Amino acid sequence: MKTPFYKYQGTGNDFIIIDNRNNTFPKNDTKRIHKLCDRRFGIGADGLILLESSQKNDFTMVYFNADGNEGSMCGNGGRCIVAFAKKLNIIKNETTFEAVDGLHYASIKNNMVRLQMMDINTVEVSENYLFLNTGSPHHICFNNNIANINVKELGAKIRYGAPYFKEGTNVNFAEQISENSFKVRTYERGVEDETLACGTGVTAVAIAANKSNKTQANLIKIEALGGILEVSFDKKNDTYTNVFLKGPAQFIFEGNITI
Repeated sequence: MKTPFYKYQGTGNDFIIIDNRNNTFPKNDTKRIHKLCDRRFGIGADGLILLESSQKNDFTMVYFNADGNEGSMCGNGGRCIVAFAKKLNIIKNETTFEAVDGLHYASIKNNMVRLQMMDINTVEVSENYLFLNTGSPHHICFNNNIANINVKELGAKIRYGAPYFKEGTNVNFAEQISENSFKVRTYERGVEDETLACGTGVTAVAIAANKSNKTQANLIKIEALGGILEVSFDKKNDTYTNVFLKGPAQFIFEGNITI
């Protein structure tokens, strides 16, 4: 059976997206998903996303890492599936959809998607890093010159090391550029390599920068390798609410695969 797929990217974070409202996609076939995401033997992507029906909301997002396993929340993937839902005429300019970490509100205008992320009330601050979960777990190190870091090698070492071990974490290396802007490079678990951008990682860096008093701003620009994203939030005591991730989400091409 031929199944249409759609390729989207958000600041270089690219995804295969499939309309699975008929529930025909083999979600348990991790090898199949891994091969589809392979850049030499498949379509090539950082992850695969299924758009499925929801009884109470506009749709449900199911996200798989490039290794074929179902993953935690993906911020850029969330922005891309909003653009896809608009393309399918499921939504107009606003939506509320379900994901693995709960409900997400989003709005879209001129290919720019503003996605509400989960509230954050816990940020672990250690001597050399911060750790928090923005729908996915993130380890953040602030450095002076991230261009010289071997992200794949050092990221993998941290990702599999203490205290994360088998479950692992995403690893972000951030550098402050100005009072309210930062650069970031991210090693993503599930991809097991550096990616051009990571939405939950960018969100984590913005909150970590505020938490560590590197900035007092609540609108922060983050420059990833694939482009610039914006993170905004409200802060009351140690809780971050109304957390929004904003950036472009663009359709690239479409085709068919045999399921």
